[in-house]
Amino acid sequence: MSYEGVDQMDYMVDEGDVADSADEANLDEYDLLMQVTDTSASQARKGKDIQGIPWDRLHITRQSYRLTRLEQYTNYENIPSSGEAVDKECKPTKKGGIYYDFIYNTRLVKPTILHFQLRNLVWATSKHDVYFVSNYSVMHWSSLSQNLTEVLNFSDHIVPTERNPGTLTEGFTRTQLSTVAVKDRLLVGGGFHGEIICKCLDKPGVSFCTRTTHRENAITNAIEIFESSSGLHFMTSNNDSGVREYETERFQLLNHFRFPWPVNHTSMSPDRKLMTVVGDDLDGLLVDARNGKTVSSIVGHLDYSFASTWHPDGRIFATGNQDKTCRVWDLRNMSAPTATLKANIGAVRSIRFSGDGQFLVVAEPADFVHVYSTRDNYETRQELDFFGEISGVSLSPDDESIYVGIWDRTYASLLHYNRRHTYEYLDSLI
Repeated sequence: MSYEGVDQMDYMVDEGDVADSADEANLDEYDLLMQVTDTSASQARKGKDIQGIPWDRLHITRQSYRLTRLEQYTNYENIPSSGEAVDKECKPTKKGGIYYDFIYNTRLVKPTILHFQLRNLVWATSKHDVYFVSNYSVMHWSSLSQNLTEVLNFSDHIVPTERNPGTLTEGFTRTQLSTVAVKDRLLVGGGFHGEIICKCLDKPGVSFCTRTTHRENAITNAIEIFESSSGLHFMTSNNDSGVREYETERFQLLNHFRFPWPVNHTSMSPDRKLMTVVGDDLDGLLVDARNGKTVSSIVGHLDYSFASTWHPDGRIFATGNQDKTCRVWDLRNMSAPTATLKANIGAVRSIRFSGDGQFLVVAEPADFVHVYSTRDNYETRQELDFFGEISGVSLSPDDESIYVGIWDRTYASLLHYNRRHTYEYLDSLI
């Protein structure tokens, strides 16, 4: 991935464009900001914009601004015109699926992004509990109690409270978070200089601090936490071309696999036998998780990939790329993807299969999250449509909730959707 990413935000349309379109009512941007409030499902049903954007007081309609965004948003590419070269490969899909219903948008939550290519900064550990990055902090939001709390401030001097072998006893100060993962009461944060910080959420303090390498270009691009036969493990994907696996009892390094290019994302198969490895190369790799040897190449994308995920059946996996596609692969025939799904405006930065395998959630860098039905062979999708950069998207472990972090100068917030069931009449009580 691009190392100088903190300064490369000019490829995006200015986040404040909607607010800057205020009409003659003499509302300056601060006044407009102060008037934006949370939005509930009942308010949205009565016509309120889910983000609280006052379209009736702007010079531009929502439909017109949507067309402007589609025309003007510039997708970041490492390979020029990669996003325009894939149209003929893409699977025709139709909108209209309704699998998740809007529940709430809270503006108390202020997600942020530090590196524009890394968007795995929101994690739901239950249908009510969400962890996300906000500036130097990891925060916790409870949609049940509407309570926001700081979990860990990475701008502080963080010193490990446990004396595990290999930990840096001096800790870190002002760690710039590039990525984070939260699962099973474990939080793992990764930094711009290869820092790894582990915190058990049911213990005070920090359990482990280490630096993966002292090489300059060592940013931690992604972290995945997963269950193994010996307990909870996590993997880091780094710009030094390494993938490292750690156990979490004493946080010891178990494996260190090296690849020919910077690794942007890695995901473990459900049976823990294979890994997808994608990064700064057109082709990804399918790797033996025990020894790091390549089992197969993943050939088809036209740019660099930043996302991967496995279907719970262990045969299907998907990859997300800057060529504006998410490609779905079947281990039984790796000669070509079984589906190539086209994004609307930008790279596919984050993807998730639901735990029951019925849905594939695909997040663009801004404005759109797509929920594809795997039962319909990815031909039907629900489109979540809003405005703002996406810091992350997360399904709750029970698949009941989807959370989307929105980073925006004026309309930063957390969108919450709930899975649709046959008892929607209860929504009238919300």
